[in-house]
Amino acid sequence: MKFISAAKLRRAQEGVFAARPYAKEILRVLRSAAARMESTVHPLLERRPEDRILLVVMTGDRSLAGAFNSNVIRRAVAFLRENTSKKTVLIAIGKKGRDTLRKRGWSAVGEYLNVSSKVEFSTAKEIANRIAELYAGREVDAVYAVYNEFKNVMVQRLLTEKLLPIDPEVLTSASERAGDKVREDSLPHDRYPSGQSLVDYIYEEPVTEIFNGLVPRYLEAEVFRILLESAAAEHAARMTAMDAATRNASELIDKLTLQMNKIRQAGITKELIEIVSGAASAMS
Repeated sequence: MKFISAAKLRRAQEGVFAARPYAKEILRVLRSAAARMESTVHPLLERRPEDRILLVVMTGDRSLAGAFNSNVIRRAVAFLRENTSKKTVLIAIGKKGRDTLRKRGWSAVGEYLNVSSKVEFSTAKEIANRIAELYAGREVDAVYAVYNEFKNVMVQRLLTEKLLPIDPEVLTSASERAGDKVREDSLPHDRYPSGQSLVDYIYEEPVTEIFNGLVPRYLEAEVFRILLESAAAEHAARMTAMDAATRNASELIDKLTLQMNKIRQAGITKELIEIVSGAASAMS
């Protein structure tokens, strides 16, 4: 299982790296379009009191991954308890999270299973469309996601990230954020690359129409990125857990072998003493 997870982790990492250029460029075009508009108006940008919350919980479909699933579920339960005064619904991605939260009485408006085994953009698009539908239809006022972000093989960072409404800082360039005295290092570098300037694109269509088409695509790219991050983190956690289990089993085998040899040696010694004692008694 360790070697299988290692192979899957490599493919998951390649997926994360392959998705970053698309996410980077769609964000660049989105910022360029926003800069040309007097006011950015879109249903997914509308901010309103958070009386109804949608929580997207991303876990795996299988266990044997250490604390990967339990950490996400624990964080999700804590979030739900903190917002008991608000109406909260769930979208469960992964069997482990769905089963646990269902047993605890939380309702889900969407379930997506067997996602981490093979992350596809079509699945991310389906999830993003469901999220956008709920938010644009005013069924929820905010959307949060709880997932494990992949840092490296040994480290996965547990995050609670706000997906909707889209943060206005996302639509501003690095130079504009610097002008507003927002520290560049306070934003994730992989998602908001430093020094990214606006490109003077030539638009054939009205900029408002382009902007309205890009916002849902940005949400799709974010959901796809989160799915890839979670999948890579799960494979890394399972690989680490199976490696630890293998080492623990080897240590246990060594201890039991030593104990067995001691018992065997004690038995042989006892038999030799009995033989010698019997021989001595016969000679006397």
